[in-house]
Amino acid sequence: MLGLKLNIKKDQSIKILCLGAHCDDIEIGCGGTLLNILEKYENAEVHWVVFSSDTKREREARSSANIFLQRAGSKSVQFEKFRNGYFPYIGEKIKSYFEVLKENVSPDLIFSHYQKDLHQDHRVVSELTWNTFRDHVIFEYEIPKYDGDFNVPNFYVPLGNPVCEYKVKTIIESFRSQVSKHWFTEDLLLSVLRIRGMECASFSKYAEAFYCRKVILNLYEK
Repeated sequence: MLGLKLNIKKDQSIKILCLGAHCDDIEIGCGGTLLNILEKYENAEVHWVVFSSDTKREREARSSANIFLQRAGSKSVQFEKFRNGYFPYIGEKIKSYFEVLKENVSPDLIFSHYQKDLHQDHRVVSELTWNTFRDHVIFEYEIPKYDGDFNVPNFYVPLGNPVCEYKVKTIIESFRSQVSKHWFTEDLLLSVLRIRGMECASFSKYAEAFYCRKVILNLYEK
């Protein structure tokens, strides 16, 4: 059964798997939530996987990941070279990679792409996440883009102003190769957080939002 079954005490270790099709996807989609989790769970073990990168983008993304994961108890940061934009056509190779990943990582919580994301690479990663990790807590994050594919999320994480500012500043300063893109600006990234904060009446006005396909309310203890 799929669903939300996360019940971990503060002094326990939590294993987190972050999946992103491209460099900067993870930071944009769930960076603030990850920062909050790592502040609370000192023994967190984070596995961070980016499926498509080149030398320049990997250098930027590795620096960014190290900043976001400073508080992690342990971390593994991996960058793969699957061809950008072609994920649906090389799905067998990516599927094989997921099978190896499953043998090496058994996460308590997974962050991945939204199933209805209009970017083809994002959809493939989302589909294979659910296909591979069939009994795990999976939060699907959103990425702003020209296509306009935002939907109605059902899971919100309010974020304090310092976390939002830190997240956005780190993204903008880390990924200098993206500054020429019209959407890659501080005000846009903050606007997404502000809209989601409004939708959940966040104490700070800001929040990240996710799509959780199934939630289980278990009132019985073993």
